[in-house]
Amino acid sequence: MAIENDLLKRITKIYLTSRDFNGTNIDNLQEEFGLQRTEIMDNLISLIKSDKIVLNFGDKHINPFIKAFQDDEISVQLEKLSQPQKNLICAYPSKSYLKSIVNQSDYQDRPFTLKLALGEPQLSFDSFDLSILEFYRNDPRYYYRTDGITGWISVKDHFYNSDQMPKSDKVILESFGFSYNESMTRAVAVFLIYLSRLSPQHQQIWNAKILEGSYKLHPIYERECAGMDPEYISIFTAFTMELSIINQMSLKIWQKSLFRQDFSDEHPPANFTFLTRPTLKEFCDFIHTLDKMLSDNIKKEFFKGKIQLDEEIPRKDGKIEIRQIGTIRLLEMWLIKFFRIPDRTPVIEMIKTLKKIREFRQRPAHALDDDRFDQKFFHRQRELIIEAYDAVRTIRLIFSNHPKAREIEIPEWIYLDKIVTY
Repeated sequence: MAIENDLLKRITKIYLTSRDFNGTNIDNLQEEFGLQRTEIMDNLISLIKSDKIVLNFGDKHINPFIKAFQDDEISVQLEKLSQPQKNLICAYPSKSYLKSIVNQSDYQDRPFTLKLALGEPQLSFDSFDLSILEFYRNDPRYYYRTDGITGWISVKDHFYNSDQMPKSDKVILESFGFSYNESMTRAVAVFLIYLSRLSPQHQQIWNAKILEGSYKLHPIYERECAGMDPEYISIFTAFTMELSIINQMSLKIWQKSLFRQDFSDEHPPANFTFLTRPTLKEFCDFIHTLDKMLSDNIKKEFFKGKIQLDEEIPRKDGKIEIRQIGTIRLLEMWLIKFFRIPDRTPVIEMIKTLKKIREFRQRPAHALDDDRFDQKFFHRQRELIIEAYDAVRTIRLIFSNHPKAREIEIPEWIYLDKIVTY
């Protein structure tokens, strides 16, 4: 019994004092305590049966020193322990034992660190109201990146190395994703290990936005976190990929790129993703960004020498006004002149989409609408990004008919249409 207690204290001390609440290799315990193999096994079995410890067998392709998932049942642990072992085995104090000995006041203001101290797995996650992301997205001191499926947050180097920013705000969130409840309400999902590394102040900020109820991880984010290659990509990633492919094709064919920026060497704007809050302002900000990435992004000089860039407009006073033709109309005129397209329906729909986005963008600039909150903005945005993606895809498909464009490689996700829109 004395050896059992000493083993339990050692396993618990290592768990609670290590940086990431790590397990203890049972081979090291055997050596440290000078025990025979049968002795260490007998003591471990007794501790397992009394629900004082749990074992991690490293049989789920996860580092056994990290408690990633929920504990196996006692019977399963004993069955595994009786079999020949190929992997390291690590011991952890059980949840029930930790609950009886952990002083919760030691983790005051650190609710997520406390969960780990009480034995929760590192890859369990909590879900949060989307508005939590605004804190970081709208603060220029942070890098904020997301493609609508996964993302990360970090303090910019300038502020991390200066006294202008409180130490408590110099936080890094290594990874976050998204989750959904039964009604497909979208939430931010963060694994416990990353939440536990936030400062006490920021743990409190996140804890205030935690959501109750049952949420499931976005399947693509879950797959990525399991170490598997992603099978699908976000529609936002696919959109910028299409811009890049179009520019590669246009450079190959005409030695000029159609778009000013294709974001192949830089991140797209921070709000080029799903809305963090379903408000009119957020929706309008997204439309503004989308139009800048489409109509405003088309180079007028691309059409120089191919079609007329301006037109003569008669005025009421009899004089002629020279007016530049807009990029949307230039694109339409150029496509009609230089491409034989048997069915013009896709082109008509593409131009209609570009005009629709431009009109949406112009309306808020001339209207004094009060900001308002409405879940319908989530749905309207999703419909709009799908239409916008179809528009750039149409341009790429038209370009791909040119013989020189066949030299440009199309990523598998794009070619096989492995794109998610939620």
